[in-house]
Amino acid sequence: MLTKAKLLNPDAYRLYLLMMALQAFALSLVFTINLVYQVQQVGLNPLQLVLIGTTLELTAFLSEIPTGLVADSYSRRLSVIIGFFLLGLGFLVEGSLPLFEALLVAQLIMGLGYTFLSGATSAWIVDEIGNERAGGAFLRASQLSQVASFLGIFASVALASHSLQSAIIAGGILLLLLAGFLALFMPETGFNRRAAGEGASWGLLFATFNESFALVRRRRILLLIMLATVVHGAFSEGFDRLWTAHLLAGFDLPPLGQMREIVWFGIISAVSLPLSIGATEIIRRRLDLMNRRLVAATLIAVYAMLIGSVLLFTLGESFALVLLGLWLAQAARQIRNPLLDAWINQYIESDLRATVLSIQGQADALGQIAGGPVVGAIGLLSSVRIAITASALILLPILPLFQRISRYESARLPAEG
Repeated sequence: MLTKAKLLNPDAYRLYLLMMALQAFALSLVFTINLVYQVQQVGLNPLQLVLIGTTLELTAFLSEIPTGLVADSYSRRLSVIIGFFLLGLGFLVEGSLPLFEALLVAQLIMGLGYTFLSGATSAWIVDEIGNERAGGAFLRASQLSQVASFLGIFASVALASHSLQSAIIAGGILLLLLAGFLALFMPETGFNRRAAGEGASWGLLFATFNESFALVRRRRILLLIMLATVVHGAFSEGFDRLWTAHLLAGFDLPPLGQMREIVWFGIISAVSLPLSIGATEIIRRRLDLMNRRLVAATLIAVYAMLIGSVLLFTLGESFALVLLGLWLAQAARQIRNPLLDAWINQYIESDLRATVLSIQGQADALGQIAGGPVVGAIGLLSSVRIAITASALILLPILPLFQRISRYESARLPAEG
């Protein structure tokens, strides 16, 4: 039987895996059918779909730095708990009120929640278990998250078969319960506040930001990663918001007996996850995450695959080719995330980690704010197919950016920052 001390101070590595898995399950409940809900039940057009995302990202853009400063100056643990609470609340609002205006309000709440999580979860686990062990934790968490997402797909489809709203509401409730669980059991032993006393001053917050921003400007690789993140954000907003509309508008989904077409979106998600899990396992076993140049070369290959897959998705004439392109694109994105997390953390000191990662989140939001409305307008004025094709082409500059990082790694000593 566990003692109270052990219960209140669980192993951070195991708790991190559990936290990421529960988060993935809850998000899978919502996102498996979220865009179908927005298209079919709320009735959003392509521009409105992208504006929903732009509202989310604008909120993230404005909130990333303040919330990152809170994580670096007060508590990573508190930041994570607040983040999950707000994210769950936002999903409850979205699922309860199928109105465009309500969805906009929900994005404001969720955007703030995402920024409390952005950087804080990664910074927390790196502080608790160390940078060398964290790379493996990111990849293992990614795999477990994919398994949890796989299970969440079936739960989402089962709930959505009765009501699209119920799946979104269930995801929100689960995230609220996760926030409560973390408030009771999440440890924070590796983090040291930058200021003594009861709390940090506003002067300290601004000092933390200035040091983090100076670090990004000083380290060329961090600056190049931020530029690549802007490009990725410009791509992801259009693709994420419009791929469901492309399938619904461009194809008659093959019949599945008496089952509703919502089941097709469960099948699509269910097939992509094993691909992602297998690819991530190969990376975990064969790639030395401390070899920065090798990680850069792998990311180049992943992005080349992503661009080709999205073009296959938009330009494929048969339903089978379109599905293949979609599955490969989703797998490439799942591989990219833990690689980038493990990579960028090697360039950041602990006391600035959450703020620098928040700057990265802000760079992603900036890209989405800039690229999303343009892609949405293209979809409204021409077609969703052309809009998603434009999103894929936006990614092209990311290849020379990572090639430049790889060359820069070759010319510097491994120990240099």
